[in-house]
Amino acid sequence: MPTLGSLPADKPELRLTFVWDGPKYTQATEIAGVVTMTPEQLLEDGVPGNLSDGSLVLITGAVPFRLRGRITTVLETLLQHMSRKGSPGLIVSAVPGARQPFPQPVVDQAKRLDLPLLITTAPAGMWEGVHEEIQQFRLRLAERRASHLSSLVQELPAQLADSRAMQRIADWLARVLDVQVLVSEPERVLAASPATAAEQLAQAIIQQSVDAGLPDAPSRPHTQLIPLAPTSAVDTVLAVTRRIPFDEADLRLLRHAAKLLGLVDQAHREYRAASDASRAARSAAFELLLDGEVAKARRVMTSMVPGLLEPDTARVFVVETEQAYRDAAVRHCNAAIGHQALVVPDSRRARRILIVHPISSEEDNGAAVSAELTHLVGTFGTHSSLGGSGVYSMTLLADALHEAITAQSFAALQPDPVALSVHGSDLVSLLPQAEAQCWARHLLSPLMRDGVQWESMRETLPAALAYPYTVAARRLHLHRNTVMRRAARAAELLHMNFGRIGDRITVALALEMVTQRETANPAAVTGTEPPSLASLLVAPQVQAWAQALVRPAQADRRDLLTTARAWLAFDTHVEPASRALGLSEVTVRSHLRALENHMQRDLATLSGVRDLHVALYVVTGNPGLLTDHPDGGLRVVA
Repeated sequence: MPTLGSLPADKPELRLTFVWDGPKYTQATEIAGVVTMTPEQLLEDGVPGNLSDGSLVLITGAVPFRLRGRITTVLETLLQHMSRKGSPGLIVSAVPGARQPFPQPVVDQAKRLDLPLLITTAPAGMWEGVHEEIQQFRLRLAERRASHLSSLVQELPAQLADSRAMQRIADWLARVLDVQVLVSEPERVLAASPATAAEQLAQAIIQQSVDAGLPDAPSRPHTQLIPLAPTSAVDTVLAVTRRIPFDEADLRLLRHAAKLLGLVDQAHREYRAASDASRAARSAAFELLLDGEVAKARRVMTSMVPGLLEPDTARVFVVETEQAYRDAAVRHCNAAIGHQALVVPDSRRARRILIVHPISSEEDNGAAVSAELTHLVGTFGTHSSLGGSGVYSMTLLADALHEAITAQSFAALQPDPVALSVHGSDLVSLLPQAEAQCWARHLLSPLMRDGVQWESMRETLPAALAYPYTVAARRLHLHRNTVMRRAARAAELLHMNFGRIGDRITVALALEMVTQRETANPAAVTGTEPPSLASLLVAPQVQAWAQALVRPAQADRRDLLTTARAWLAFDTHVEPASRALGLSEVTVRSHLRALENHMQRDLATLSGVRDLHVALYVVTGNPGLLTDHPDGGLRVVA
């Protein structure tokens, strides 16, 4: 755009001299056009009514300023009209070296109105066509601005949360204005074009932070720093720099781009906040499911995926992949099966993803979801594996998760990294089923003689053995005294002490065999001689399972298995175990955490302790670790 300092730039003879320039005006003031008139026209016609906004007024020819009366009055009126129209200034023609061409009252009026007075020494003929040139220039500039704005709008992403939107806009700015672009927060770079822009603009960003407390601190001449959210506490900044200064059109375009980038940045922040809230809610729902709080988990998920957790049965899948890729893997899983399953990253293991797939009786064991997960894991890389459980009741998802983790640990060691078991890779499934049923029924026969009593026991004992009575009562929606009374009655009938970890493991194992793994014809095994539990554990498949479970812990330089034996001997109490071992409690707890990592078992659960307990007996072959109870139970001895 032509300015008072360049009118136009290719005609230096039209350079203007400032008689007086008000504080609001500089040589950079833009000009929208030039209205030319002679003194005679001004005297005869008065102030022109068609003066367009932003236009200069040029009076050509000799001005009879000695006639100070009428001409001075007209000029004062003209200055007032020009001020209202935003005119950049008043020009008169004068010969080189001429005295002040403006009467003093006119100069005083111009100062009051902050309107520059200027002199041109160029002949009147030189000004012919200048107005048309300015209009043509403004037309070309308007077309360029329209093209730029249209192109900028084309860069608007279909979704504001598009992760690549900022970089595309930065690349566009760099290309259109021939600049280096950086979009950054105080802690990180959001987009840069070219990639080296961050290095070039670092000094400008630092200088801005230094000058932030100074009033009206200016940017460097060829660097522009534009906050994307100037009215909020967000410190995201668009920084651009180039070798030549920015004109007003460039600055307008930068401000438009900054607004668009600000919208994208705001969308990114809101999307991240919503995503974090959704992830937290899903994780909370998963934890509630593991705790048996199905109704609460359903309420949590109702607003996100209505009806997802309504079925009464589900399968659990475990995906393990590289830690750096886990977040991306979670997104892929959610995109593929998020409407059918609950997908959460495991808060306890940085490489693991946990998936609950609720299924109804009409579905074929969730075959479609398992097939989709199998395909996805194949795309995640060579260090990824998948394990799946069978179909479990929603109230028993902790057991389903345990089975899925076991299946995944086997899959990770196999050429095919997928193991989708239906009760096929956990300890209970590996036991000889008919003999194990016979042993379990024989052990529990004192509880099963009375049908009413058995119903209450099979409902209460699994939770009462696995959790403190207060927790078990909450999960079962019973009074704590009811749970205590039933557990005490069961211990009395079985001649066991549920304060001992071995007795709890034994009865829980037997209950699982009878209540979850019943054979098609249980009466067929009741007449056989009941085997001992120790005889069940010599099965080859159980031996292989125990070896695989304990092998990682045996490779540890610390004697983790000795710590585990002492901990089990003292019924999972750390304090007496540490005294017996001569170790600090901190060391014992550290050993137990290492065992959890090596075995991929949660030793805060009864099933996790059971697997450690049985695997130690099978692997060490130490008959003193486990001894048969007269009624078929187990004892742990030091």
